[in-house]
Amino acid sequence: MATDLELGLFVFMLATFIGLEVIRKVSPLLHTPLMSLTNAISAISVVGAILITGSAGATLLSKVLGFVAITAVVTNIVSGFLITDRMVKMFKKREVKK
Repeated sequence: MATDLELGLFVFMLATFIGLEVIRKVSPLLHTPLMSLTNAISAISVVGAILITGSAGATLLSKVLGFVAITAVVTNIVSGFLITDRMVKMFKKREVKK
């Protein structure tokens, strides 16, 4: 019988490989909507990390891991918005200089 840790690792590995295959097959035209979706998922993650880190019964380990999670997720969100903005600018028509 598999333990909870083994089952959790199996699900994590399976999600990683499926996620990589799905992302790899996305056409470049769908990059911007995909980035917007991942930013929304990251926003949910940052709220969860803030709630866990700020809870009254948080241990030192959970506070440190929560801080690392918040830092990583906020970096991901900001980078995603910057990349999305750059992609959108590429599709705008340039004005002709007179």
